[in-house]
Amino acid sequence: MTATDTISARDLSLTFNTNDGPVHALANVDLSVRQGDFVSLIGPSGCGKTTLLRVIADLEQPTGGNIVVNGVSPHEARLARAYGYVFQAASLYPWRTIARNIALPLEIMGLSKKEQKARVQHNLALVNLSGFEKKYPWQLSGGMQQRASIARALAVEPDLLLMDEPFGALDEIVRDHLNEQLLKLWDKTSKTVVFVTHSIPEAVFLSTHIVVMSPRPGRIIDVIESPLPRLRDLDIRETPEFLEIAHRVREGLRQGHSYED
Repeated sequence: MTATDTISARDLSLTFNTNDGPVHALANVDLSVRQGDFVSLIGPSGCGKTTLLRVIADLEQPTGGNIVVNGVSPHEARLARAYGYVFQAASLYPWRTIARNIALPLEIMGLSKKEQKARVQHNLALVNLSGFEKKYPWQLSGGMQQRASIARALAVEPDLLLMDEPFGALDEIVRDHLNEQLLKLWDKTSKTVVFVTHSIPEAVFLSTHIVVMSPRPGRIIDVIESPLPRLRDLDIRETPEFLEIAHRVREGLRQGHSYED
């Protein structure tokens, strides 16, 4: 692990023991994520993308190898609130207003009402939801709910943002819009982001690095460093440079399927 690495995994493996026998979810994963990177994990369903994200978050325990997050173990990083986690569903409490949903982790941390309010307002502005503080989740669209979920994750002021297919259930138009907003948010906050997706265009559009994973047991087939500019708009998806990266991702996914389980 170098001084600029936020995440460093070496020879990481994870096997689940089930009633039907062992399930090898991850095998021999080596991964370095530098501070300020936007890294997408992409691979077929069941390849271990979310499992790897959950290992980083200390929600799953590896059975082999080692991993360091912000210079400490994932458990220590979790206790230090070093990361924010955005799930596939917004997971907002329907009986709490948007402001009170975002403030929930701050209440748990024991911050003063004044500090809670300041952080809620700041993060609502970051995700373009100022003015929706008193609304309830059911009064917001799916895309707005996910933006509120991102604001909640950012409210604890983490160095690292972990995102598990946060836009996967949204329609393509909304997804494109949120991708653009997420890039602007990333540029503004300089967070390190690890993002799970099934979408090749989404991975290429968002990322500084794309990590291509094999079918289970999940292994890293390729790590593609993007030459695209840090700030991008959707038109970049029509450029030769974008299409070349997308082709390399697609070829990596195809090669990952070229052996028999």
